[in-house]
Amino acid sequence: MDTLAELVVVRLGGCRYALPMASVAEVGRPPALTRVPGLPAFVAGVANWRGRVLAVLDLRSLLQAGTEPLDRRGRLVVLQHAGVRVGLLVEQVAGGAQLDPEAVEPTLAHLPASTGGLLAGQVTDAEGPYGVLDLDAVLALAGQLPRARRAG
Repeated sequence: MDTLAELVVVRLGGCRYALPMASVAEVGRPPALTRVPGLPAFVAGVANWRGRVLAVLDLRSLLQAGTEPLDRRGRLVVLQHAGVRVGLLVEQVAGGAQLDPEAVEPTLAHLPASTGGLLAGQVTDAEGPYGVLDLDAVLALAGQLPRARRAG
């Protein structure tokens, strides 16, 4: 990344995190979710989104943040990245930002592995620091899901 990148800044667990604008397909109100038994807490469930089944993630548990129910500011950010479409529940879409790649600092060493592993780094602006989510790491969470079993 040599040039400025457009970001969408969201709130998760009361903290700010950024997503690359190029990977944001759309933002909407959170739909009704169907919880799938046996999946980790970071999978909030599945939803019917525009006539298709969409897996919906809630990363707050992995980010060591509270998981209180979303209020009226809560949103579903639909991400399209590396050929995968997934929904991400956020407490609020806080705005946009431009990221200068040279301004990205390493994440803090004391962060829990579940948090630090999801971040590409952090940036500080006038409002304070925010984490830059690494979408490849977020999508790699699928490796933690149980494999489907075939009947027979």
